[in-house]
Amino acid sequence: MKITTIGLDIAKSVFHFVAVNQAGKLVKKKMLRRKDVMHFVAKIEPCLIVMEACGSADYWAREFQKLGHQVKLIAPQFVIPYRQGNKNDYNDALAIAEAAQRPNMRFVQPKPVEQQDVQMLHRMRERLNKQSTALVNQVRGMLAEYGIVIAKSKAAFRKAFPEILSDESNELTVKGRYIFNQLHGEFIDIEKRLKSCDTQILEERNTNQVCQRLETTPGIGPVTSTAFYAAVGEGKDFSNGRHFSAWCGLVPKQHSSGGKDNLLGISKRGNAYLRTLFIHGARAVLQHCGGKQDRLSRWAYALAERKGFNKACVALANKLARMAWAIAAWKDEYRTFA
Repeated sequence: MKITTIGLDIAKSVFHFVAVNQAGKLVKKKMLRRKDVMHFVAKIEPCLIVMEACGSADYWAREFQKLGHQVKLIAPQFVIPYRQGNKNDYNDALAIAEAAQRPNMRFVQPKPVEQQDVQMLHRMRERLNKQSTALVNQVRGMLAEYGIVIAKSKAAFRKAFPEILSDESNELTVKGRYIFNQLHGEFIDIEKRLKSCDTQILEERNTNQVCQRLETTPGIGPVTSTAFYAAVGEGKDFSNGRHFSAWCGLVPKQHSSGGKDNLLGISKRGNAYLRTLFIHGARAVLQHCGGKQDRLSRWAYALAERKGFNKACVALANKLARMAWAIAAWKDEYRTFA
C-alpha cells in the first residue's frame, strides 16, 4: 500500500523508520544506519516525513526536502502522549507518525542553514558569558581566603584584579600570585573571544534587513535582533504576535477549572535565551521612560506605578515581543505614537 507518512526516530548512528498509509496502518518498519538513511529515503516516493525537533533534525529536514519530501518537526513533549507501550525506538517512531496525523498538532519549522549559523554564534557567546561569570565568582571566592574582597560586578573585577596582582603589600604568596596570574590570563582570553562574538553579531546585523528593522523597536539592539532572527527568522510560523510571546514564555501560566480562570506567573516555556533578552531590553526601556510622552513610555510608566517595576518589566517584554513579531512578519518598522 502507498506510504503517506513516515515517522523517523533519529539518533547519532541508528535510526528507526516506520511508514503508515492514509488510514494510519503500519506498512513498513526498519532500522537504518546513518550511512544508509539517504540512500533508503531516496527510493521512496515523495511523502510526509516527520521527526522530533531535536539535535540534527534541521539538517535531515533540509536533506529530505532536496529529495522532494515534505518534512515536519514536532516538539518532543507533544509526541509522548501518543507513545503506546514501553519506550523504545520503534514505539517512538510510531508515536511520531501518529502525532503527525492529528489535525490540531503544532509543528516546528525547520531552520535554514543561515539561521543555524547565527544561532551557533549566540550559543557560543552565551557559553563564554557563563564561563566568564563562573571564573569571576571563583576568583572572588579564592581572593576572599586571602582577605581580599572585590565588588560583584565584572567591571569592578576587570579594574581591581590587575591592581591586586601588582600590589606586593597584600598577603598573596609567590605561588598564589602565579596561579592568580594564570586565572587573569584566562579571563582576558574569554573577554577577547566575547568581543569577537559581538563583532560578528554586529556584522550579521549590518547585512540582515530583518535585524535592522527590529532594532527600530525600543529595547532591541544587535544581540536581541540577531537572536530573534536565529530563533524564528521572519516569524512566519506564528499566526500573530500573541502566539509568539506565548512561545517565548512571556504570558501567564493558566490553571483553570470549572469555568473559573486562574492565571499564575509567566509560563517560562519556549526559548529561555530570547525571553531573557526581551526582559533585559524591557528593563532598560522602563528605566528611561520617565518624562517621555510617547504612548509606549506613558503606558509602561503608569504600569510600573501600579504593579511595581518587575511585573511591569515582564508586561513590557511581552509587548516588545509582540511588536518585534509584527515588524519582522509584516516587514514594517516601529513608529512612535504620541
